[in-house]
Amino acid sequence: MQDSIMEHFWSSSHISGGNAAYVEELYDTYLHNPNAVPEEWRNYFDQLPRVSGVLTQDTPHSVIRAQFEQLGKSRIRTVAVAGGSVSAEHERKQVKVLQLISSYRFRGHQKAQLDPLGLMQRDVIPDLDLSFHGLTNADLDTVFNTGNLYIGKEEATLREIIEALEKTYCGHIGAEIMHITPLAEKQWLQQRLESVRSNPEFSKEQKLALLERLTAAEGLERHLDSKYPGTKRFGLEGGESFIPLVDALVKRSGTYGAKEIVLGMAHRGRLNTLVNVFGKNPAELFAEFDGKRSLNTSGDVKYHSGFSSNLMTPGGELHMAMAFNPSHLEIVSPVVEGSVRARQDRRKDTNGSKVVPINVHGDAAFAGQGVVMETFQMSQTRAYGTGGTLHIVINNQVGFTTNKREDSRSTEYCTDVAKMIEAPIFHVNGDDPEAVLFVAQLAVDYRYEFKKDVVIDLVCYRRRGHNETDEPSATQPLMYQVIRNQKTTRTLYADKLVAAGLLSQTAADDLTTNYRAALDRGEHVASGLVSEPDRSLFVDWTPYIGHDWQTPANTGIDLKTLQAVAGKMLTIPEGIVVQKQVEKVYEDRRKMAGGALALNWGMAETLAYATLLEQGYSVRMTGQDVGRGTFSHRHAVVHSQKDGSSATPLKNVNPSVDFDLYDSYLSEEAVLAFEYGYATTAPKGLVIWEAQFGDFANGAQVVIDQFITSGEHKWGRLCGLTMLLPHGYEGQGPEHSSARLERFMQLCAEHNIQVCIPSTPAQVFHMLRRQAIRPMRRPLIVMSPKSLLRHELATSTLEELANGQFQNVIDDAVNPDKVERVILCSGKVYYTLLKERTERKQENVAFIRLEQLYPFPDVELKNILSKYKNVKSIAWCQEEPMNQGAWYSSQHHLRRVAHELYPSLYLEYVGREASAAPAGGYMSAHIEEQNRFVNQALNFSV
Repeated sequence: MQDSIMEHFWSSSHISGGNAAYVEELYDTYLHNPNAVPEEWRNYFDQLPRVSGVLTQDTPHSVIRAQFEQLGKSRIRTVAVAGGSVSAEHERKQVKVLQLISSYRFRGHQKAQLDPLGLMQRDVIPDLDLSFHGLTNADLDTVFNTGNLYIGKEEATLREIIEALEKTYCGHIGAEIMHITPLAEKQWLQQRLESVRSNPEFSKEQKLALLERLTAAEGLERHLDSKYPGTKRFGLEGGESFIPLVDALVKRSGTYGAKEIVLGMAHRGRLNTLVNVFGKNPAELFAEFDGKRSLNTSGDVKYHSGFSSNLMTPGGELHMAMAFNPSHLEIVSPVVEGSVRARQDRRKDTNGSKVVPINVHGDAAFAGQGVVMETFQMSQTRAYGTGGTLHIVINNQVGFTTNKREDSRSTEYCTDVAKMIEAPIFHVNGDDPEAVLFVAQLAVDYRYEFKKDVVIDLVCYRRRGHNETDEPSATQPLMYQVIRNQKTTRTLYADKLVAAGLLSQTAADDLTTNYRAALDRGEHVASGLVSEPDRSLFVDWTPYIGHDWQTPANTGIDLKTLQAVAGKMLTIPEGIVVQKQVEKVYEDRRKMAGGALALNWGMAETLAYATLLEQGYSVRMTGQDVGRGTFSHRHAVVHSQKDGSSATPLKNVNPSVDFDLYDSYLSEEAVLAFEYGYATTAPKGLVIWEAQFGDFANGAQVVIDQFITSGEHKWGRLCGLTMLLPHGYEGQGPEHSSARLERFMQLCAEHNIQVCIPSTPAQVFHMLRRQAIRPMRRPLIVMSPKSLLRHELATSTLEELANGQFQNVIDDAVNPDKVERVILCSGKVYYTLLKERTERKQENVAFIRLEQLYPFPDVELKNILSKYKNVKSIAWCQEEPMNQGAWYSSQHHLRRVAHELYPSLYLEYVGREASAAPAGGYMSAHIEEQNRFVNQALNFSV
């Protein structure tokens, strides 16, 4: 049936002779908008077949359009024969030729010679065979129209067409581009690949530069192997083309005016990249191998360390930064994106032309780690886009010991996840340095042309095991039989250049000798390293170094200024018809600004942002519901009920200062890693990530453990990120109660982070302002409230905002002489206890709130407790189960202070019993547990 339709189509008088150009134009119009062509043509095109299978009358337009794209948007032409008649048979074969061209574009990569070892198992691709398309060897010398194949002429023999397609799509580059929907992108890529057969001719200078970079890559590994045999370094042997690849990306980006590049990568080849690309002095690397400490911190292994330098490119000086990276492989990718976005924001680089991210991946991790998908998903979003990322996969074809595809992934390639965002993917044979150079340049050009991600899959091998102490033949015996006999990439390329007469064997050998000599002398060996870098290319962190958590900050603000700022942030633009409940929120806030109402949480929090903007501090906040607030308390973004347009009144405060507020996509791991990267690159201002519910941070635990709480101690990286984690036991079950305070408390040491539980609007106002104004840059973890957002007792006055400061400990408003029992607590439980005490009219119990649990405020707590002279019992009360919350991690601090003042008293625990779950799932059980521990707190005997 398919053939009969095609014969009808191509023999139709509609498209014969001079009508071809007209029909071709109709095709293009139809593909993008079927309703834009006349009905008779639309019906006609609807009946056309797809490459495989048959369309029916019921096939949707979307499917038909997709199948048309599979045909490659081939130009519709006819070929005139003697006497002006048209050969129907020739036209039928013309269709087959166009389908063959489309098949090569779609599936040529599956025939490409990608594996340097020749071990890659490739299935036979039937639709690349002539017979599949009804063609034979007898047609090879027949002249056909080339359609939109970029071959240099409109007509060519079938032999010439196949030769061009084989060279373009089945050589050492396997290009996957046909999954891309935008026609302009596909045509651009086809033109770039087909016009040079994926094999451009490089100059002698370029080829010699390639050999020099390969010599450097191989030379460092050989030198380290001889100097430190058996020492782990996760060497690059087998993937040496990675060095000229990165070098080409840097230089090409420089020609487009890039001023900064941030590169993230895991272990493999990291030391080689540091020395041969970034310009780290080899002597420093050797000293680290000898055990020298390079940082006055706990430190990290050599292949986790970051670095920065300035390189000269054809487009000028460029700052390079390699991100610090733990062993969690792909987790550095979103950190790099955040760092890049911060740099772009600082430069007002809205299209990403001045700052470029490069993320380097391993093949197994790229296919296996979910954060890869999360990072791709953020690439075109407003909050996290960086104008396109250059991805390199160092594909050594075996992650650790697993090289069977049926064990390592469910997809043909490790890179298939990139298709979700329609990124072009270039698989390239690592033993062909010129092919590597070509795809590197093409990738950068595509990134700058379309502002999208692009993936280079560098198919290579691993000459040694997972590390230098590993014997790989135990698990890959056949692979390593081949590798032992495989010449190095550098040797193969040197032999090629010598055979071509571009240099002598002596000159080739001298490159190796000279490089090794430079290493022995401890000289820099990177290409284009700038000895005196332009410091304006990077951020100055000097003002933020050397401060501790007691560094003071004036967080108060003049009352009139406060009210003026409130007026600006409460002005809704004309034309925005807000929903009635939201209008009520803004009306109440205007009354609060005038002093007619007490301030609630939402008002105080937004005033914190507004006053910071007024004073020149930028604010960036992301999370899944941050515009409105998960619990509808913020409403920083208002949405018109008339036309759906939106406005952010806070931007009225100081339009010259950035206020970025974005609802994020549903991710925790990648988003939190992004914001960490952002905060480590943007010291001034406030960077906030808010969880929808605090326990959602569970999905980002690796970011918390490996970066946020330990980054300063391991790598000396300061970070002022703020995490708002809604927390509080409201009877909503185990997944919506606890932000897992105990996990953060367990990670506290050496004043690495701040953990706060503010209980009043004034406290959140001063806490947020303190985080931005105080020059100390350490992460702030906030157990933020839910029910307190509207609690009748959780209010503050304008004067408390204007004249106050953040209180690490808050005393009780009781007569200390009457107090016999002191309850220490934090957060919402204070109001639960307060309500019960008020109802009982009890005066002999005082509640002291710890608003900052870490660093522990022992001096402030002792000063407040010292007022209570008649205490006969003291207890810690919390909502969380005994094995959770702050109790286990803070009791030693609490006991130490209590013992100094009340040496005969024992600090009691009051709260829920230990539990395997964070909270109960039944409201009745929740209330019962709460009543029990409240009674225990207030009903005491002495």
